[in-house]
Amino acid sequence: MSLEAIKYENGKLTILDQLKLPLFSEYLKINSVEDGFRAIKEMNVRGAPAIAIVGCLTVAVAVQKKKFENMKELAEFVKTSFERLVAARPTAVNMTENKKMRENLLSKLESEMASDVKTNKLIGDHGAAEIIKLLGDNVTILTHCNTGSLATAGYGTALGVIRSLQRENKLKHVFCTETRPYNQGARLTAYEISFWNPAFDVAPANLIEGIITERGVFKPNEIKNKIN
Repeated sequence: MSLEAIKYENGKLTILDQLKLPLFSEYLKINSVEDGFRAIKEMNVRGAPAIAIVGCLTVAVAVQKKKFENMKELAEFVKTSFERLVAARPTAVNMTENKKMRENLLSKLESEMASDVKTNKLIGDHGAAEIIKLLGDNVTILTHCNTGSLATAGYGTALGVIRSLQRENKLKHVFCTETRPYNQGARLTAYEISFWNPAFDVAPANLIEGIITERGVFKPNEIKNKIN
């Protein structure tokens, strides 16, 4: 079973409502720029890569619902749409880069999702390979916040590394921090990890130091010696 936080097909966009996780897995329909703005502003979607993907696909949805008299009108609509979406959460600044002609615009925006997944998998595989070289088998690892499929178009960045370790059977245990105040680790990372079923624990903030130094995540001197 795979986790899809963003679904886009034939001009229709839905996103997994992260405010309701992990109790409910419900999808929101994004039919307009205002729908996308609210979803980003209210944190129904979060994580800079995921915000950018949702923003781009929101514009793709909106463009296909409108008719334009000329390219100038299209360009102005795209510009104002991105400005509105970026204002919802300024971390998604890369949304402003997509200002192309109509025939190129849709293919570019729709390709962002596949491109992000491909990049995530490369990050995961390269990161896992380096960790395996450094630490060998049976890796115990701690991750903060949520950096997986829910924060990207799919697969994840830092959590993607852990996912690649799991795929290679090199992962022993995962600790995910609770990450206050939204508890992205306790709610979202724990929810996401359950889809690929490694052994994991949610780590309260006051126990993180002990987990890092005493529970086998790593011992600073050992890492220093390996690196040197």
